[in-house]
Amino acid sequence: MNRLINIYQKDVRLAIGLMSGTSADGIDAALVKIKGRGFDTKVELLEFENFPYSDTVRKKIFGLFTPSTSTVEKICYMNFLLGELFADAALKIIKKAKLTPDKVDLIGSHGQTIYHIPNPIENDEYSIRSTLQIGEPAVIAERTGIVTVADFRVRDVAAGGQGAPLVAYTDFLLYREENKTVALQNIGGISNVTVLPKSCQINKVIAFDTGPGNMVIDEVVKRITNGKLQYDNKGLIAAEGKVDEAFLNELLQDDYFTKEPPKTTGREHFGVHYVNKLMSEANKRGIREEDLVATVTALTAKSIVLSYEKFVIPRYGLDKVIISGGGSYNTTLIKMIKDDLNNIEVLTLEDIGFNSDAKEAVAFAILASETINGNFNNIPTATGAKHPVMMGKISL
Repeated sequence: MNRLINIYQKDVRLAIGLMSGTSADGIDAALVKIKGRGFDTKVELLEFENFPYSDTVRKKIFGLFTPSTSTVEKICYMNFLLGELFADAALKIIKKAKLTPDKVDLIGSHGQTIYHIPNPIENDEYSIRSTLQIGEPAVIAERTGIVTVADFRVRDVAAGGQGAPLVAYTDFLLYREENKTVALQNIGGISNVTVLPKSCQINKVIAFDTGPGNMVIDEVVKRITNGKLQYDNKGLIAAEGKVDEAFLNELLQDDYFTKEPPKTTGREHFGVHYVNKLMSEANKRGIREEDLVATVTALTAKSIVLSYEKFVIPRYGLDKVIISGGGSYNTTLIKMIKDDLNNIEVLTLEDIGFNSDAKEAVAFAILASETINGNFNNIPTATGAKHPVMMGKISL
């Protein structure tokens, strides 16, 4: 316990945040300096790097997403393998910063989500929500010698929440403004937004998944290029195509887009099975490949904008949108969003001096620090939890 007490008593901490998202393309590692606690938290990014998974590891991870290709043996093995890879990422970012592990106070690791069931299943007299992230934190703590906080989502789910979006708390700490309503739009595999009404208190923050981000675009690009390309670099393929408006409107009829927040989604909804149906329908319609990429890019853009129009603007107004995540580098996607929000300021995190790729890894470093502080670090108005909870399991 002395180790935790020593960290707790520090006003300035060095922490590492580790994140692997729904795209499962690698581990984001951010080394940050955290000063203060609670609503007075300040953070400085010292180092950041993405450590890509090998093709073999990525294939094994994707095999866990579908019940027909996953087994308990594979999950068990990959939980520990990913723990090793997360630990390696932490040690490499420490070395990049020319530090040693004993100088780092703690690690916050999101892990890798392999399955997420945010809506209750009624069975055996219980109403069960569940979620599963792997990347064993005990392995991370053992290999690095650093106190590790991980598995954040499950406590929020246990309290009746969706277990996401988790970054709403850190968005409130870092980006709230007195005179503007700000939307923090992250576009990873799935897109999620945190809405910070002007002069907002923490119990007024809302956040939810708007729908697919890069997930559907990436899968379509991978299929039409027979695996030669994994994503649409800068949106160049989409820029060559023309949006099939009729097909887009049909895709936008998905029930998820009209569901009231709080809500979350993932591969269980917009994964392989979704793209299988989408590709089949596109083939029937004779849609050209570049037009299909343009159309699914527009699906991401339109689903974000429609979420604002339906759930945000009527209640809070909207002055500024700040976009982060891999989707912020897709210039075609960003242009589509800007065109639809022509009276609202649309920026990327880079435009305001931050790093889009690092945002979520930084968030988990802060969430881990708040766990050590003994502070609640979920926002019930964002996740739907019954009450605030302190998320994260500690491995010494």
